[in-house]
Formats: sequence, structure tokens, C-alpha cells
Amino acid sequence: MTVITDTAALVRFCAEQRGTSFVAVDTEFMRERTYWPILCLVQVAGPAEAAAIDALAPGIDLTPLLALMTDESILKVFHAARQDVEIFFNLSGAVPTPLFDTQVAAMVCGFGDAASYETLVGKLAQASLDKSSRFTDWSHRPLTDRQIRYALADVVHLRTVYDRLQQQLASNGRAGWFAEEMAGLTDAATYRNDPSEAWRRFRLRGRVDARFFGVLREVAAWRETAARQRNLPRGRIMRDEAVLEIAAHAPKTIEALARSRSLGKGVAEGRLGNEILEAVQRGLANSKALEPPAPSRADTPPGLGPLIELLRVLLKQRCEEHQVAQKLVATAEDLEAIAADDQASVPALSGWRHEIFGKDALALKHGRLALTVRRNRIALVEAADPGR
Repeated sequence: MTVITDTAALVRFCAEQRGTSFVAVDTEFMRERTYWPILCLVQVAGPAEAAAIDALAPGIDLTPLLALMTDESILKVFHAARQDVEIFFNLSGAVPTPLFDTQVAAMVCGFGDAASYETLVGKLAQASLDKSSRFTDWSHRPLTDRQIRYALADVVHLRTVYDRLQQQLASNGRAGWFAEEMAGLTDAATYRNDPSEAWRRFRLRGRVDARFFGVLREVAAWRETAARQRNLPRGRIMRDEAVLEIAAHAPKTIEALARSRSLGKGVAEGRLGNEILEAVQRGLANSKALEPPAPSRADTPPGLGPLIELLRVLLKQRCEEHQVAQKLVATAEDLEAIAADDQASVPALSGWRHEIFGKDALALKHGRLALTVRRNRIALVEAADPGR
């Protein structure tokens, strides 16, 4: 087992990866008590060797590793890359590119909506993983041999999983589908977390007025900034319920703020109270110039329920036939939107999704296709007379 604890060894290891076609990467981190994730360990496996890089080793400089992550000539392979990529983005300001996420590739290749890494290792690498160290404290030193073996096993098997999935993408002609799905993961905007956009973390199920939205926007932005500055989880600054309650009531005094059941008198009368009230005032002042967003999920129009259920059956049938995860093709909200509007702005009505599902969904909706059962399986048939 190779464990790197100093900069000189890291420089040598990263130099040895130059010229390789890919490296498999995984991280171990802690963020239960902080806003920013604490990077504890980075596992990297090239085609020939693997190493665990101790990110908490005294004096170690991770610059060579960050340079490796942004080397455009080397493909970086992750599984469920979102949080790992966020860590590297926070450290360097750049997304590791080019990027290959084996979870996304598995969804495109028909392994289900969220194929676990353990499942892929078993099916594609014919190996099993010891997950007993999954919830270990990765910040505690020294690391045990068992922890290191667990950490390195992930990237060692990831090489094989990547190779098998790459072969499947080449043979099934879905490399373009995969590239389309990866676009969001490689977009730096995905990882910026602009405080002014923090309100989007809240699902607004009903229509809200400009006053509510203005206060929500400012209080959510204040909480995001306060959490960053203090390096505390958002919920330690203020719970989601409190943000929504304050947006609903827009308190103007400490006394009114203290009556917020989700906040607590101690917080309202403490050093954060005035900051919260200032955010409320900004929200009220700016609310007239704001256009509240549409509800994230509008009520289903009367009578569309049965049609939505038919579209759900069709989605399952088409995804099983094409061996692709339903989650990639359409969500429940997408089906509701298609049922209500032929021109709905949803991914299922464009690109490859339209070819395997969207066009059939519209044909079913307008009576040009029908669902039937043949040999205990759902099948599609052309409707004899769509006008009836």
C-alpha cells in the first residue's frame, strides 16, 4: 500500500501519471460540522499504480495533485463525482476535466437509476468490497491499514469498472448520450453556490407573492454567507423552517423576530438578530422589483391523472426496452408537464430522450399509439382510429 504524506513523494507520483490516458480518483472527507468539506484523503489510481494521498499530513502541498486534476490530456474517472468535484473546485477554482462519472455511464447503459458502486464492482469487476470502514473518522490520525486498504480498493476496482463501461458505451452507440449528461458535471457554475441563488434550495410548491420571495431571497443569501464566513453548516446558522417562517411574517423588530417558533428567542436577541432583520429589510425594499418564480410543482389539472399514469407505464416500458435508467429520461414532474402541454420545456421532448420516449409519449397522448399486453409484457401498437 502506497501512502503519500509529503510533497516530494506527491510530486514524484503525479509526474509518473503524466502520459497516462486516465486516472481513477476518489476522496474521503468530513463535513458534518463545517460548511466547507474537510479533505482528508485522496486516492488516485493510474493504469499501473495506486496511492492514497494524506491531505492532512503536516506541510504537504497539494499543488501537484491539483495540476494533475486539471491536465486536459488525462481523463479523470470518478463514481458519483458531484461532491468530489466540488472539493477540487473549491481548492483550485477549476473543474477536473475531462471527466468520466461511472455512475452516470451506468445509468446510460441500463444499470438502473442510481447504481451503487458496490453493485458495479460486483457485476463488472467480479469483486466484492469491504465496506466496514465506510463511516470511519477520516480526520483521525494515524490511519489504520484497514482504512487504507478500504480507500485504495475503491480506485483500484474503479479502473476496471471504467474500462467495462467505456466498452459498453462504444458498442451501444450511446457515447453521445453520456456526453450530454456529463455537461452539467463539468460546468463550473454547478459548483459556485452563489449566495444570491441560495433561495433555490427551497421547494416552493405553491405560488408566492413578491413580498415573501424578496424576504426569502435575502434571508437565504444572508444565511449562506454567514455559514461560509463561520464555516458552519447552514442548519447551525438557521434551520430551513426558520427561513421560511421569517419570509412569511417579515418581522421588523427583535421582539417580532423572537416570536418565530423555528428560530428561538436566544438567536433573535443575540448577535445574529440584527443581521437577520437587516436581511428582511433588504428583501422588503427590493420585493417590488422582483418577479416571483413559478411553483416548482403546480397542481395537476383535473382529469390528467389517468393520462399521467399511462405515461408512467410507457416510460418504464421504453426504458426497459432501451436499457436506460428512467431517471435520466423523465421525472414525475416531466410526465405531468407533458400531459398538460405538448410544448413543455422538459428534456424528454428533445434530443435522444425524444427519440426513445418523447415522441411516443405525445403519440400516446393524442391516440396515435396504444398500450397492450403481449405474453405478459407491455407493448405498443398503432391506434386503429385516433379520431374516435
